[in-house]
Amino acid sequence: MIPKNISKAASWYESSARDRINGLLDHGSFREILGPEAGVISPHLALFDLPPAFDDGMIIGRGTMNGHPVAIAAQEGQFMGGTFAEVSGAKLVGLLRAATAAADTAQAVSTVFLLLDTGGVRLQEANAGEMAVSETVRALLEARSAGIAVIALIGGRAGAFGGGGIVTACCSHVIISEQGRISISGPEVIETNKGAEEFDSRDRALVWRVTGGRSRALLGGADSYVKGDVASFRQAAAVTRNTLPDFSLATLDAEQKRLEERLNAYGDCRDTPEIWARAGIDDPKNVSELSDDAFIALLAEKGHAHGAR
Repeated sequence: MIPKNISKAASWYESSARDRINGLLDHGSFREILGPEAGVISPHLALFDLPPAFDDGMIIGRGTMNGHPVAIAAQEGQFMGGTFAEVSGAKLVGLLRAATAAADTAQAVSTVFLLLDTGGVRLQEANAGEMAVSETVRALLEARSAGIAVIALIGGRAGAFGGGGIVTACCSHVIISEQGRISISGPEVIETNKGAEEFDSRDRALVWRVTGGRSRALLGGADSYVKGDVASFRQAAAVTRNTLPDFSLATLDAEQKRLEERLNAYGDCRDTPEIWARAGIDDPKNVSELSDDAFIALLAEKGHAHGAR
């Protein structure tokens, strides 16, 4: 649901991938790499009588944020569910590798923004898509090792599922809105394999409680929670890009410790209200009904920022 107080602002959820890029970066600064005019399309979709897209649902390029050079990739969730495939994956991996290769040169960028909006691997290109996810993870970690922050922004229609969830977890920082969702297995996949008793994918309230932005922010699966408008995502991205911890063994040790503590504290819970009650949140069943302002105040009160990733 789009909050009423931002209904007239440019919505991240409703925007296309290109509109999100233009809203995030300095006006007119975006320079696309391998844009639609290059005609690099999927070689596989025609075999299934499916129409291609001239950017294969992945827009990559460079621009500036507050005058600083950055690289950016955005998935178009309305084309094939924003899925990872041969061409879209190669474009993303190439962008990350180029950012790493340019480190400490005149072409260096300080940050790579990943505007993820994906249901995971494209089923029609499953093998290529799985390889694209693994190569993306490797390229992402190489970029972080080179001192480049990689920041995920999640708030689109498709969320960040499957390989998108894995890629998100590898980023330096995750910014999310209430409409964002992050998970490895989608609700239908869990139900198909474990049954509706384990997870009823038709229970939309359950799906949003478990995978939605507020749960991810409270549990530390996302680092920054923002209202669902493009301007709020830009504001958070501009602040974050200069405040991230080093990609060091100490950072990874701290993250591992935090995850172990979280599992010990909440691993036996069946639903998020149980977690919120155990975490000491007043009226845990009402978390989803809070306004964005009230929820942001709750996050500040609980001091959810953990500083590790």
